[in-house]
Amino acid sequence: MNYQDINAETIDRWVAEGWEWGVPIDHDVFAAAKAGRWDVLLTPTKPVPHGWFGALRGKRLLGLASGGGQQMPIFAALGAVCTVFDYSERQLAGERLVAEREGYAIEILRGDMTKPLPFADGSFDLIFHPVSNCYAEAVEPIWRECFRVLKPGGVLLAGLDNGINFLFAGEDETRVVNSLPFNPLKNPEQMEQLLADDCGVQFSHNLDEQLGGQLRAGFRLTDLYEDTNGAGRLHEMNVPSFVATRAVKP
Repeated sequence: MNYQDINAETIDRWVAEGWEWGVPIDHDVFAAAKAGRWDVLLTPTKPVPHGWFGALRGKRLLGLASGGGQQMPIFAALGAVCTVFDYSERQLAGERLVAEREGYAIEILRGDMTKPLPFADGSFDLIFHPVSNCYAEAVEPIWRECFRVLKPGGVLLAGLDNGINFLFAGEDETRVVNSLPFNPLKNPEQMEQLLADDCGVQFSHNLDEQLGGQLRAGFRLTDLYEDTNGAGRLHEMNVPSFVATRAVKP
């Protein structure tokens, strides 16, 4: 089994166990979005500025590794034409549940974002990509595919892990135990650590890969902000471990 399949099975199990990023929104949240009261997350705690989106009505929007029935329903309520692409069956099931309950159309596709995306060049106006490329060994191919499937003037909104969390093991954020980069495919001890902590197969990525990779793909960065884990010692000390970026295809 390759690491992508291991991650899909792991996330399916997390969702079945009540993982916070796999709980679909309820009807009241959907109704509030239709009335103009809404927020979505790219990173653990800070809502994405509404100005990052612009007007969404009629725009073609791709939720990349964004299943779970949390963000796509909000965008559908705001009038976007939504496609969600995710490798977790249970995350996609959450999308179907909300779409059927609220009566909107959405294209739901299962696929691996580490492979070429199954969309034509210039298919989308906006890509919404919450923190998830920590489950991919290489991120620059993902940025190149995002650039390809966006229209000129299209916007990429991404949540990124900056690598700090990978210095630690388990819930103990007081002792550095790992060197970077963290790559369990090349370091058996790191793979053992992930399996012991039930974390799937994850990889650290530095800002050269995350921000520089977007720039090398052709994007123009227009804004960013940092965020914390939302819980734990690093959060209590206000240590930023995530970055959200807004980038535009010229």
